Amino acid sequence: MTGLAYPAARTTDLVEVLHGHAVRDPYRWLEDAGSGETAAWSAAQDELYARFREAAGRRAAGTPFAPGTLEARLRRLLGAGSVGVPVWRGERHFLTRRDPAAEHATVLVVEPDPAHPGTPRERVLVDPMALDPAGTTTLDAWQPSKEGHLLAYQVSTGGTEESVLRVLDVATGEVVDGPIDRARYSPVAWLPGGEAFYYVRRLAPELVPPDERQFHRRVWRHRVGTDAATDVEVFGAGRDLASYYGVQVSRDGRWLLVSASVGTAPRTDVWIADLQAGPEQLREVAVGQDAEVDAWLGRDGALYLRTDLDAPRGRLVVTSPDDPGPATWRTLIAEDPQAVLEDVAILDGGGAASTPTEIVASWRRHAVSELTRHDPTTGRRLTDVPLPGLGSVSGLVTRPDGGPQVWFSYTDHVTLPTVHRLVDGDVAVWATPPGAAPDVPDVVVRRVTAASADGTVVRALVVTRRDAVDPTGRPLVPAPTVLYGYGGFQISLEPAYSAATLAWVESGGVWVVANLRGGGEEGESWHRDGERGVKQHVFDDFHAVAGMLVADGWTTAGRLACWGGSNGGLLVGAAVTQRPDLFAAAVCSAPLLDMVRYQRFGLGRTWSDEYGDAADPEELAWLLGYSPYHHVVPGTAYPATLFTVFEGDTRVDPLHARKMAAALQAATSAPPDERPVLVRRETGVGHGGRALSRTVALTAEQLRFVADRTGLPSR
Repeated sequence: MTGLAYPAARTTDLVEVLHGHAVRDPYRWLEDAGSGETAAWSAAQDELYARFREAAGRRAAGTPFAPGTLEARLRRLLGAGSVGVPVWRGERHFLTRRDPAAEHATVLVVEPDPAHPGTPRERVLVDPMALDPAGTTTLDAWQPSKEGHLLAYQVSTGGTEESVLRVLDVATGEVVDGPIDRARYSPVAWLPGGEAFYYVRRLAPELVPPDERQFHRRVWRHRVGTDAATDVEVFGAGRDLASYYGVQVSRDGRWLLVSASVGTAPRTDVWIADLQAGPEQLREVAVGQDAEVDAWLGRDGALYLRTDLDAPRGRLVVTSPDDPGPATWRTLIAEDPQAVLEDVAILDGGGAASTPTEIVASWRRHAVSELTRHDPTTGRRLTDVPLPGLGSVSGLVTRPDGGPQVWFSYTDHVTLPTVHRLVDGDVAVWATPPGAAPDVPDVVVRRVTAASADGTVVRALVVTRRDAVDPTGRPLVPAPTVLYGYGGFQISLEPAYSAATLAWVESGGVWVVANLRGGGEEGESWHRDGERGVKQHVFDDFHAVAGMLVADGWTTAGRLACWGGSNGGLLVGAAVTQRPDLFAAAVCSAPLLDMVRYQRFGLGRTWSDEYGDAADPEELAWLLGYSPYHHVVPGTAYPATLFTVFEGDTRVDPLHARKMAAALQAATSAPPDERPVLVRRETGVGHGGRALSRTVALTAEQLRFVADRTGLPSR
């Protein structure tokens, strides 16, 4: 490859003194996406990336990573489609499913066929492609009424995640209510009969300052078929403008539960109201506790709560809704010293038999799921439930009218998410993706550990081809390796099916997922040991895993790539700037990189509990200690870096990648032909869901970039 040259990027002498720190910002002009100068710079970056992409495609000719070949393989790996767990309403159930060739999943209803008794029929209720053949409309959420005769659903366009809520009649498919805008991240809690529901909506833009229009949520009561402007405000006035809310209504319609958290802080306040007593008079369940609280009403009338209050790995407690404060909580399932309590299902006899007969709990032990059965009175563990492998369980679902069954989704590195049903301790597959199962490589997954800078043990999962390791699971030779991480917001990286992983590994590479502090793999204490003033722990953990991979012979620094997105993009930015010697390449997707100004853009204001507030002198010092944009050093040989950004992203503004790319291009001493710094832009999509074809295209180009820079695959 010859002739790559970086576009010119004007630098300024802008320096701000913030709490005594002189903070340089030479590329602030790139924050303005609407300026002609930024547009010209971005267009030049597009041309540069196109030149690299063409050359990399030529170099990959004749290998599994050749243009067209890799995309076809990814499509085959994803070709079975997908299926979700059922949501039951009497004899009807609702689910999402993506057919093999479809761009998006649809919402279906499955119900008895009147013309053929005993035979179910299914109908599509919401199809994003029917709404928008261009494929830029995504399904954000959906919720059937308690009787199953109405369906509330939310869609957004262009990647903005600006959900618009509508209600359709399940029998006819006709929209009977909406559109209601400003419903981003809104739950829907139906009242019995389907005449009304509670939901969350932002205040009208003319009522708030322009820079606060993404905030100021409120809980409202809406009557179906009426103008949303007449909705009754129930809760939220006077609270922090960055608050998010949850709403639930008990099956019998008596109890309303409202939860609130400020931004993404893992602390939840909960209130309850007895709707039989009149208008919503909310009483405290747990307010001001430094803990997460997930509360719901059981069919037996008890109030159940899954919480990490006094139990960082979680416990299940029970109390009465009439006297619900923490002093009345009785522990049913105690905290496990090593496993995190993820979810709980309460089973009973069904119908009028509402007394609990069994509790099913899902756990995460060092990132791998377990299922257990418990006595409903004492919480005593009865049995472990066998699972197909080292994988992940999600979505414990029961029937609203009770019964002895629970449905859940299971996946691992070679198994597409598949719906299972558990009855009396027996597990069976209930639904599989609609297409034929893809052929997958013969892989092995090994758990490994590394010691971080402070001695903390950090775990990782290593995925390789079986013929790449010896009988003890050790690598035969160093191989091109991708190290993937996230490390934030209490989010856990668990075993899961990944077309990118399988395509990489079957070509001879190694794929590693690191379970870093800041995540939720080991509970809330693990999360807090990687946030705010100790965020550096996350980066130290990542560097430690990278060093272990080299020391133990999995790879070399010249064949190791780091990869992450969003908060994981911040991780990659820190890896590139703190340890450029450890990595040959980096994929930095939708990243946060200017940590001094992150709160001013997108949803950044909601993340100050995770990172710190730049307006606070002490917390600004934390942020400046690692902010990747502010740690770019001229004359450093930085790894080859691909920034992938999405112009519809309303969570993390692409300005972070623009500024960082300009800084790296100007600073790196590595020749562009050897270690290029590139930007891949995409329009019509955002931070979240996307069409299948766009997923395949993005993944293929990311993989091809990393392969090109680490030598995978060899001819």
